[in-house]
Amino acid sequence: MPSNEKPRLIPTGTCWCGCEREVGLGKFFAPGHDKAAEAALIAVKYEGSVPHFLHAHGYGPHHSVSATAVKEGVWIECDECSTKPGYRGTKESVNNHKRKYHPPTTEK
Repeated sequence: MPSNEKPRLIPTGTCWCGCEREVGLGKFFAPGHDKAAEAALIAVKYEGSVPHFLHAHGYGPHHSVSATAVKEGVWIECDECSTKPGYRGTKESVNNHKRKYHPPTTEK
């Protein structure tokens, strides 16, 4: 397997955070447990510090992780924001942002 390919992960029916709860078909986590697992990993490997986590992976004020996510096509940027860069996130997140902060105007 080339180094940039990730292995195909198969849900096991048990939550991957380690709580041992049974989860639904095709799911890796019980609701919210993905964030708990993420926080636990950052606590264990990076002393609970998101800045240390980002720095360890080459990101920070000098190299934007959100800009990289947009550049690699896994996130998008809101094209309606007046500030640049605009809001960045998944397509669903940006659509929610647009509904809240850029509602369609109705002209009379």
